Amino acid sequence: MDSFPQPSSEVLEAWAPSPLQNPGSFLLSVRNVAKSFGTHTVLRDISLEVAAGEFLTILGESGSGKTTLLRIIAGFEHPTSGEVWMSGERLDLIPPYKRRVNTVFQSYALFPHLTVEENVAYGPRVTGTPSTEIRTRVDEALAKVRMQAFAKYKPSKISGGQQQRVALARALVNRPQLLLLDEPLSALDANLRRQMQMELKALQREVGITFIFVTHDQEEAMVMSDRIALLRAGELEQVAPPDEIYGRPETSYAAQFIGRTNLLRAEVRSGVAYVGSISWPTTAPSRSALFSLRPECIRLSHSGQEIVRFRASVLDHSFHGASELVRVQTSDGQIFTVRSSQRGMLRGEVELEFSPQDAVPVRESGT
Repeated sequence: MDSFPQPSSEVLEAWAPSPLQNPGSFLLSVRNVAKSFGTHTVLRDISLEVAAGEFLTILGESGSGKTTLLRIIAGFEHPTSGEVWMSGERLDLIPPYKRRVNTVFQSYALFPHLTVEENVAYGPRVTGTPSTEIRTRVDEALAKVRMQAFAKYKPSKISGGQQQRVALARALVNRPQLLLLDEPLSALDANLRRQMQMELKALQREVGITFIFVTHDQEEAMVMSDRIALLRAGELEQVAPPDEIYGRPETSYAAQFIGRTNLLRAEVRSGVAYVGSISWPTTAPSRSALFSLRPECIRLSHSGQEIVRFRASVLDHSFHGASELVRVQTSDGQIFTVRSSQRGMLRGEVELEFSPQDAVPVRESGT
């Protein structure tokens, strides 16, 4: 997996969940949904509840089933089994055009011959909304995405980021209860993508609409989401807030997909985990076990209580902006990855340490 940078204060602040419209209430309920295309099973027994006003990200690698799940919610695909409910109504029995659900696709699919305001007005015009109301709703939608000044422009005359805003306005003008976004930022360059991540999250908080956002980008999911639903091969691996899924992954796959980690195979005996010459206290049961230890949780040794210390030789370094990743090896062959903000400081043989609570027990993911 690509490296995920050590969480910064900005990212930690972004992880704070936004206030939900009705805390504890669920707008959407996906119940035991499965989907097969012929003999190929894409989704297996997916159950997921999404709160009103929540920003939920469906995260997964290519082929995990995330877009198929989104298309089932939108009504573009029908589940092989299971049900989808929204606001107490069976959603999977309703045709797409009657659902209070709108989708923003990876390709914005703007009409090139129409102006920005005409593109945004298209939806309510097709549904027979009165012209005076259309004008008001278009103005409101363009104001929310700060595109009023470009109302008379054709899509070819505005930037990719501006086209993305128009696509959002075209969805918002229909006043949906639920907005689905299928990797809408993937076509943008890195700097604009980061800017749009923050703008999109701010917009979601402002309008209060429930967002379900699909991406394969771990950092994007961490920055934007109230919760992340991690899909693997058509199954939900873990559903949790970003800080929990990063700090307390439930499986080895979650630990490795969301950032970097050291997976330690240990033998637990009488409340102590043993990995070669290294040991630490644990509440895990006595048996073979797997632990996830993040690189940033390993540091140069200092005096302290309840600390696990070990010596290792530095193998190599790799530069990662504000920090570097260092691979070290113990005398009995254990290899660890360490993240250090003190670039160039780890050389030769070093004494390292970590806190026992930072070694998180995880389940072994299936192959």
